[in-house]
Amino acid sequence: MLKNRFKRVFGKLQGLLSGVKSNQRMAILAAFVGVLAGLAAVVIKFAVHSIQDLLVHGFSTQYHNILYVAYPAVGILIAVLFVKFILKRTVGHGIPRVLYAISKENGILPKHNMFSSVVTSAFTVGFGGSVGLEGPIVGTGAALGSNVARIFKLNYKQRTLLLTCAAAGAMAAIFKAPLTAIVFALEIMMLDLTMASIVPLLITSVTAVLTSYFFMGQQAIYTFELKEAFALSQVPYFVIFGIIGGLLSAYFTKVYMFFHALFDKMNNVWVKLFVGGISLGLIVFFLPSLYGEGYEATNLALEGKTDHLFANSLFYNFSNSMPFTLLLLMAILLMKVVATSLTFGAGGVGGIFAPALYIGANFGLLFALALGYFGIVDLPLSNFALVGMGSLIAGILHAPLMAVFMIAELTGGFGLLMPLMIVAVISYAVAKYFNRNSVYTIQLAKRKELITHHKDKALLTLMKVEKLIETNFIAVKETDTLGDLVKAVSKSKRNIFPVLDKNQLFKGVIVLDDVRNVMFDREKYHTVFVNDLMVVPSEHVSPNDSMEDVAKKIQKTGRFNLVVLDNGKYKGFVSRANVFSEYRTMLKEFSEH
Repeated sequence: MLKNRFKRVFGKLQGLLSGVKSNQRMAILAAFVGVLAGLAAVVIKFAVHSIQDLLVHGFSTQYHNILYVAYPAVGILIAVLFVKFILKRTVGHGIPRVLYAISKENGILPKHNMFSSVVTSAFTVGFGGSVGLEGPIVGTGAALGSNVARIFKLNYKQRTLLLTCAAAGAMAAIFKAPLTAIVFALEIMMLDLTMASIVPLLITSVTAVLTSYFFMGQQAIYTFELKEAFALSQVPYFVIFGIIGGLLSAYFTKVYMFFHALFDKMNNVWVKLFVGGISLGLIVFFLPSLYGEGYEATNLALEGKTDHLFANSLFYNFSNSMPFTLLLLMAILLMKVVATSLTFGAGGVGGIFAPALYIGANFGLLFALALGYFGIVDLPLSNFALVGMGSLIAGILHAPLMAVFMIAELTGGFGLLMPLMIVAVISYAVAKYFNRNSVYTIQLAKRKELITHHKDKALLTLMKVEKLIETNFIAVKETDTLGDLVKAVSKSKRNIFPVLDKNQLFKGVIVLDDVRNVMFDREKYHTVFVNDLMVVPSEHVSPNDSMEDVAKKIQKTGRFNLVVLDNGKYKGFVSRANVFSEYRTMLKEFSEH
């Protein structure tokens, strides 16, 4: 019934858009996916909060609860069972999955991604998985945009634009931050800054946020009140703060990648679930503030409070001890990334933004409290908690511009734009020194699958070797004579002749220019053989090679044609002229607005 309704809606929309100009059509579709992305954000938020309220509503803040050990593992178990036995497909991790789809899959995301991340992340985070919701909702939005584009038969450029708009719209809706979403699309998704892309992006962000407002109200996600204005005397402390924030960001990425590699070595999904789930449960039991996305704990840190450190904790009776408070703050800074990594490793689905915001707020709180406790200087706790959020977003995600806009817009903290900018730039620079790529892109970059940040590579990736193979070459055998070769030359329009054996295995190549000095000597027609004249090229191409590798081989050899071999069998040649002709055609298509 529901499927038929969707078909009728899309059918009517297709009819309305059939005679509409391309730009107007994109604007209408941008608004449409904005509403869908906004609804998806509402659903995932409602689901997570409902599950959390159901599970921990009756917990006393003064006592620890053994259920914290079991809850995260149970949530991840439900997510794993859903993926393994109901979905029977890989869900993937939000933003990296979207970047991979743009890079390697022509902007096409499977249909199940329109709902699978919502279901799995709701159980993961609702039961206490120490991750956020922005990754899954961005992946869901991107999948909605991708599949709407497929329904309306948009080309690659339009499809990736609508996909990016929908991803940004989902980000805008879940954080109620339209400006942040736009910067996210430009800085993380690397959307080209043109009027043809900005207008749909603005439309999607606005419609998504308005949809979110309608269901969840207009209040800010993170509450902040500027009680003490920024003072120039604080600049040196913000500089030091930015440096430490960059180091903490680098630590986050290194630890995250360590656990990623560790769980990759475990081939059994149930072993991953057991090791990751139980370890996560024990961490959450001792540090309950690491439960879930940490939204309430982050807000308490922004108010300069430390109640979240001791609520439901074994250490509740130490809440009035400043040394113990500082130790607990340091512990959650170091252990949050471990808890996040274990959640992912065990099979949970979530995002990185919320952990980064959580660590940043508590880092700022620790920094200001420590300097005050040791009598160095009294700093505004709330201000440093807010700026700390920007520091970790800039350092972990390698997105300083988004960090500034995001924190200011999420919290209403526009009065701290200057220290936010100082800290974001310094934190980014320090983190970049240790990790060339962000936590989102490091794996893709290692596998040479990250091309959204490099437009030349993007074009090359879209080109396939199979489509560029030329086969109008006349083959000769090793045992053929020079006379046989001359007959082949008279019938061919090419100056290259592959040498093959009876099983079509490639043995070498004859280039016409190399034999021109002997081919007219009739006395050698029966005494000189192809085997005497052929050469074995130093490089060849496989049908599975990337076009970036092909381009490098062309540049390295200086050859105009490279032979294509599949397990030693001859398939044809790829020519330099054909490669660059196709490249220019695609470049023209991408450049048109």
